[in-house]
Amino acid sequence: MSGNGAAGTAEGRPSFRAVFAVREFRPLFGTYTLSTIGDELARVALTVLVYQRTDSPLLSAFTFALSFLPWALGGPVLATIADRFPRQRVLVVSDVLRAGLVAAMAVPGTPLPVLLALLFAVSLCAPPFESARSALMADVLEGERYAVATSLTNVSLQVAQVVGFVAAGALVTAFDPSVVLLLNAATFVVSALWLSVGLQRRPAPIEPTDEPSSVWRETGEGLRLIGRSPRLVAIIGLLWTGTLFANAAEGIAAPLTDDLGEGAVALGVLLAANPLGVTVGGLVVARLLGTTRAERLMPVLVVLSLAPVLLAGLVALAAGPGRGAYGLVVALLFVAGLGASWTIPLNVAFVQAVPPAVRGRAFGVAVSGLYGVQGLGALGAGLAAERVPAAAVVAIAGGLGLVAVVPPLLALARTRPAVAGRHRTAGPSVS
Repeated sequence: MSGNGAAGTAEGRPSFRAVFAVREFRPLFGTYTLSTIGDELARVALTVLVYQRTDSPLLSAFTFALSFLPWALGGPVLATIADRFPRQRVLVVSDVLRAGLVAAMAVPGTPLPVLLALLFAVSLCAPPFESARSALMADVLEGERYAVATSLTNVSLQVAQVVGFVAAGALVTAFDPSVVLLLNAATFVVSALWLSVGLQRRPAPIEPTDEPSSVWRETGEGLRLIGRSPRLVAIIGLLWTGTLFANAAEGIAAPLTDDLGEGAVALGVLLAANPLGVTVGGLVVARLLGTTRAERLMPVLVVLSLAPVLLAGLVALAAGPGRGAYGLVVALLFVAGLGASWTIPLNVAFVQAVPPAVRGRAFGVAVSGLYGVQGLGALGAGLAAERVPAAAVVAIAGGLGLVAVVPPLLALARTRPAVAGRHRTAGPSVS
């Protein structure tokens, strides 16, 4: 592993420069950022397209959620591919497949059911890709370098979402959605090439044995690992519950923006508000607070990630159409994003509690549930918005979330002393 001579911070934490000095981190970081931008371009383009064709909040939310559902339906199984085959090969093949499928989606006049089927197929590539990428991060970085790299990756994710959402709003207004989809396909091509030349070719992590193995057995091992550890149950419970309610409003962003009297560009800005807040909050956590201090502040941050969602829904519901209401809603969602930086110290706690030998499987379980609740939350919000105003659904999500996160927060506090000092090696990112 390289980059040992790079400078660190005054407190001994590695600097961002020290992390980027690790050669293999650069393609893992860069391609993740690039692909995320492309994904958000496609997600907004398809959501707007479906809402324009059907005028249905439920179908619009279903389109937004569809890219998350493969994680819920088969994520833990698909994620084991990252442990069964060379991880660099898994990354490259996944990107090549996604480039071809998204290019097929860009064919003009493609029927809506075919577009949705292709979107689902593209999403099936995500679990093995994300599991392999995260496990490789743990292979090339360790200790505090990994913690800083995780913060950088989380911040990069939010910046990429901001850029993707804002750009998508502008591009959908100016061009046909097919152009936006072709741009997404191009990001996967560039990513595949960069990963092909920028990463070492390592053998598959699982050594061949005389005893037959299967993805089902490995998936079961990951599930049993989580179930046996009260600490991991608490961490994942908080991750899934907080994400479910904090992000549910994304699924009905199109009808909410429409109710506020705004168009496609405003939709992109609305969707970008929360990840922009997470970007700023993540930088504060990474460079000023540190993960230990941030973990002590986690209950405050969790509340900050949900209370503004409740207020945003109430403001939108009371005010109705009007630029004043729209601006205040965007500001509140930005503040909610600041609070959502609680995922960074939670990720470090997850890493410390997971043995390195089962990184891919544990990651697959955690992130499968994470994406699954995002999809289910968006679907639930869309279903509710068929009967009540979208703003009311946003307020309900924020209020219910504030109640639902209390049990996992208490469980996390109870289990903290029991695992002090365990498994402090690098591990996968669950956020």
